[in-house]
Amino acid sequence: MIKADWIFGPICGNKTRDRIREDTVLEDYPLYCPKCKQESLIEAENLRISVIKAPDAKTQSR
Repeated sequence: MIKADWIFGPICGNKTRDRIREDTVLEDYPLYCPKCKQESLIEAENLRISVIKAPDAKTQSR
């Protein structure tokens, strides 16, 4: 039987609406947390989730 687990938000630690199985591979997945209303880019493999630290976008001045 394949094990499945909930994805927890990396900022607040609460459960999100997404689940992954142990054979799931995610790359650059935009994870949205409904509790803290934040979005984070994650990678997942073998039920291990890591947050991608992307540089913030700079505003363009005219």
